Amino acid sequence: MATYLSPLVPQRADPYLYKHTDGKYYFTATCPAYDRIEIRCADTVNGIATAKARVVWTKHPFGAQASHIWAPEIHYIMGKWVIYYAAGAKPGKWKIRPYALILQGTDPMKDEWVEAGMLQAADGDPYPFTSFSLDTTVFEHRGRWYIIWAQKFGTDEAEKDISNLYIAELATPVKLKTFHVLLTTPDYDWERDGGFWVNEGPAVLKRAGKIFVTFSASATGACYCMGLLTADENADLIDPRSWQKERYPVCKTQPSLKVYGPGHNSFVEGDEGEMLTLMHFRDYEKIHGDPLNDHNRHAHVLKLKFAENGAPMFEFDPSELYNTPYENEKQKNINS
Repeated sequence: MATYLSPLVPQRADPYLYKHTDGKYYFTATCPAYDRIEIRCADTVNGIATAKARVVWTKHPFGAQASHIWAPEIHYIMGKWVIYYAAGAKPGKWKIRPYALILQGTDPMKDEWVEAGMLQAADGDPYPFTSFSLDTTVFEHRGRWYIIWAQKFGTDEAEKDISNLYIAELATPVKLKTFHVLLTTPDYDWERDGGFWVNEGPAVLKRAGKIFVTFSASATGACYCMGLLTADENADLIDPRSWQKERYPVCKTQPSLKVYGPGHNSFVEGDEGEMLTLMHFRDYEKIHGDPLNDHNRHAHVLKLKFAENGAPMFEFDPSELYNTPYENEKQKNINS
């Protein structure tokens, strides 16, 4: 059985690992400075740890896409290489919207990536991407492509907006074909912890006749955790009645293992054909100041187990956690 590095990539939150049809792995994640998008390529999962990163895009000096470059994902969709990402503005760092880059060629590590602009709603649907929107993921099912993303809706009178997940079918890699549909909203206490009501960071796994969607919930400290949605593979995926949400989180902080705030995962086939998930978490609980200035959410690999109904189970193996040297940022009075 393969043993994977833990952490695989230090100080890379929102990790996304994609295995292409040629067997190569492509990795991207949120960079600590929130200022660029970089990708790595390797023949093995562990090879990502030492692979040279290629910076394919940097933030604009001002205006749209000038701050908070977050949660990129690399996909091969409709015959094109696409990187989805979120970006804020300058001024207006919280005016975060989803954007895409499209490769002009066939080699993601050599050819040019060009901006495809902000994602577009379906004709006649006035709501998608008009407010704080991020964490776009896409997946194919039976010849159709679907998109899931997080978006905040609220009112001027409300103390805070609520971040929900929405789903739609895609017409092109950057435009919706159908009206948006609410997939999940923070219903439970574990989705409302830390002062924020949040569902975000969706990831899709197809197996055992079902479509599974994991998502992350609550604020980004130790209360960050993961929920699970399930739909039958024969169901109408843009009918909200097709989806069932688990009552309790499927992955959460485990202090005894130094796993704090696990979340924003992705799924990938491992070197030996086994199913893996990548996720980020910290190795300590206490954060001083703004959590966005603490960049010690490291990307880890976890081998998945599965329940009788096919659902993924997120069980950490203590013998495989923190099995390789890594270095945190210097944190004053943290983890002491």
